Amino acid sequence: MTDRRPYPSDLSDARWELIEPVLSAWRYERHGRALGFGRPAELDLREIMNAILYVDRTGVQWRYLPHDFPHWNSVYGYFAKWQKDGIFTQLNGLLRELVREQEGHGAEPSACVIDAQSVKTSTSVPAASQGTDNAKKIVGRKRSIVTDTLGLLLAVLVTAASVQDSTAGTRVLDQVAADHPTIRKTWVDGGYRKHFVEHAAALGIDMEITARPPGSRGFTPIPKRWTVERTYGWLMLNRRLARDYEALPARSEAMIHLAMADLMARRLTGEATVSWRDPTSADQIRIPG
Repeated sequence: MTDRRPYPSDLSDARWELIEPVLSAWRYERHGRALGFGRPAELDLREIMNAILYVDRTGVQWRYLPHDFPHWNSVYGYFAKWQKDGIFTQLNGLLRELVREQEGHGAEPSACVIDAQSVKTSTSVPAASQGTDNAKKIVGRKRSIVTDTLGLLLAVLVTAASVQDSTAGTRVLDQVAADHPTIRKTWVDGGYRKHFVEHAAALGIDMEITARPPGSRGFTPIPKRWTVERTYGWLMLNRRLARDYEALPARSEAMIHLAMADLMARRLTGEATVSWRDPTSADQIRIPG
C-alpha cells in the first residue's frame, strides 16, 4: 500500500485478504511462468483494485481518476484484462459461496430469482448496443440478473433495452443451469412469456410467476421476488451503475460483478457499505485540521 490518504472505497486489510489470492494467482498465470525473463510486475494489485472500486463507487470517468492512484490508462488496462479473463466473475462466485456458508446455507443454491432492469446510457455507449424499452420508455440497455434467495448474484446479462425479457432470460437461465446444476426452482414476474416457461421446464427448472396482489398501491414487496429488487437497490449504491457508461456490454457486466463482490466482501468482514444519502456517514463529515 502507498502512504496516500485512504478513500472510503479503498479495500480494508480484511477485504484485501479475501480477494488477494485470486489476483495473485492471475498475475502468476500471466507473468510467473516467465521464470524471471519477463518484464517484472511494477504495479500494486491492491492499488489497481482500489482505483477500479473508486470508479465503480463514485461514477468518475477513467481519465478523472485522482493522481494518487496509478495512471488511469494502466488501471483501465487491468480492468479490461480482468474482465476478459473472468476475474470479476470468479471473485463474485468465491465470495458468494463464503457468504452463503456464513448464513447457514449450502455453497450451491437450489432456487433463484430472475428480473430485468432497463437503464439509460451515456453518450459514450455505441448506438448499436442500445435499444428502446417501450414499456418503460427508456432508451438504453437492459440488465437481466439472476440471484439466489439471499439476493446474491448468480449471473448477469447486459443487452439492448429493446430485447424482450423472455429472450434475455432464456440466455441467462441457460448460463445459470450450466454453472449451477443444483437449481430446480425459479421465480419471475409477468413479463416472462410462455416459451420461457417451457424453456425452463426443458432445463428441469420449475418456474413460478409472481405478481403484485390485486388492488395494491405504492411499494408492495412481492413474495420471493423482493430479494432481486433489493439487489438492484444494492447495486444503485454504486454511482457508475446509476446509468450505463460502458462501451461494451461485457464491461457493464463486469462492473455489476465488481459491485456485488465488494458488497459481499464487506458483509463477510462486518464492514458497512456507506450510503451517499446519509449526511452523517463518517466519510462525509469534514474533520478539522
